[in-house]
Amino acid sequence: MRCKRGLWLLVKQLERFIIIQYISFVLLFYPAAYRPGEACATGTSADTLLLCRACGHELAVGTDIHFVPSRLALSSRNDTLLGGRRVNVQLFENPHGHRFEVITFRKADVTQHWPADKRFSWFPGYSWTVATCPRCNSHLGWAFQPIDWPDTITKTRFEESEHTFLALITHQLLREDFASSLLITPKSFVS
Repeated sequence: MRCKRGLWLLVKQLERFIIIQYISFVLLFYPAAYRPGEACATGTSADTLLLCRACGHELAVGTDIHFVPSRLALSSRNDTLLGGRRVNVQLFENPHGHRFEVITFRKADVTQHWPADKRFSWFPGYSWTVATCPRCNSHLGWAFQPIDWPDTITKTRFEESEHTFLALITHQLLREDFASSLLITPKSFVS
């Protein structure tokens, strides 16, 4: 009985050693396998889904990203993404001193809360309104429309216009492929 238990412990230690060696090998010879900070939206390939970090609601696709530059950004940087795609991330500060890194999108499945506000816009010539997740109501960013438009418009007019865009907060977004990598199949389901 004691011999079986000792053998079982030896097998378990050997399994752990092999797993650690395998992970070390992968990280050493394939450094692209480990990319710190990839949980945020800045690691999107063109067809990757972007999700609400709070509830997992599907918000946008990587092809919906559309860079809209602003001279009021505190900083702007290009992030190289999976598949070589580059996305511009801009840093803004609101009047209360809160800073937000945002990516601009042509469209996304968010709820806009009109009326639009013309004051303190990060994009001159545009008024803004808060954008939230349609499922959990988490604040995701802002929707921007031309300043000469009415304060309240229909969602259809917003989505169909080439003059509107969204600025979504990077740390409020999650890549679907990253979220999927966090899922583990329980041993009881493995055959």
